[in-house]
Amino acid sequence: MVTVLDTIDQKQRLRHPEKAHRPDTEILKKPDWIRVKAPVSKGYAETREIVRSHSLVTVCEEAGCPNIGECWDKKHATFMIMGEICTRACAFCNVATGLPTALDPNEPENVGKAVKKMGLTHVVITSVDRDDLPDGGAQHFADVINAIREISPGTTVEILTPDFLRKDGALEIVVAARPDVFNHNLETVPSNYLKVRPGARYFHSIRLLQRVKELDPTIFTKSGIMVGLGEERNEVLQLMDDLRTANVDFMTIGQYLQPTRKHHPVLNYVTPDEFKSYATIAKTKGFLVVASSPLTRSSHHAGDDFAKLKAAREALHANRS
Repeated sequence: MVTVLDTIDQKQRLRHPEKAHRPDTEILKKPDWIRVKAPVSKGYAETREIVRSHSLVTVCEEAGCPNIGECWDKKHATFMIMGEICTRACAFCNVATGLPTALDPNEPENVGKAVKKMGLTHVVITSVDRDDLPDGGAQHFADVINAIREISPGTTVEILTPDFLRKDGALEIVVAARPDVFNHNLETVPSNYLKVRPGARYFHSIRLLQRVKELDPTIFTKSGIMVGLGEERNEVLQLMDDLRTANVDFMTIGQYLQPTRKHHPVLNYVTPDEFKSYATIAKTKGFLVVASSPLTRSSHHAGDDFAKLKAAREALHANRS
């Protein structure tokens, strides 16, 4: 059976030949619960055409998301702004690394138009890391948020940002644009950072999320990790505590899938029951919403999860009053 993961893998080899598979690297066999069908629907094709016609990039394609068939069939897409080239080289990510091109001044308007054409009630905007820019791309994020609000005023906006490391004032620019959800992923436990996320700093990311709440407590905050990278269970539980210390509302946990043999290997596949256990523990720690399953990704079912976030906050306030 051809799966979406097999199809994506073939496309990634063509798009990024420098990250092609090396035959000498052993890859664990994917369990049945991680397999999904290849995208062939009419809705998928229509979403692809909208993305192409507006000269946009999606993380769905660039990161090889296994949920692309399901999401694009429903005309849901996560737009990746500021180009296709990242200034960092994380060991888990299949986005190309190098010297990025100049920002496209028309991109904010194009994203807004695509959002309106797709009829999105909730949209997720992410980006590559742009360490080459003085503000890390913060103003461009704000411009995109503002363009969506102007062109499609009924759409709620969720952003998944870089860490803006050593970019003083950048976070304040983004928060001032008042996204409905501010997501910044920790990606993995701190002991893995040197191998998996070498350009980032774990406690800087925690502080970033905490600072969002300090600047605007009304904004929902969100973060996610991948499992299967060699982390210990107690490390995941400690990470949950660190996120709650920063008052993060929403946590996602998904299975890491190795894009190519050049990337960090999958060290184990976490079972669905283990994901359910993580979800139960995270809820007891105080997260308003938890998404934890093998195929969970940051923007998967983001619109439905946003509705859950609002309902959970309202229920919490009602119980306190």
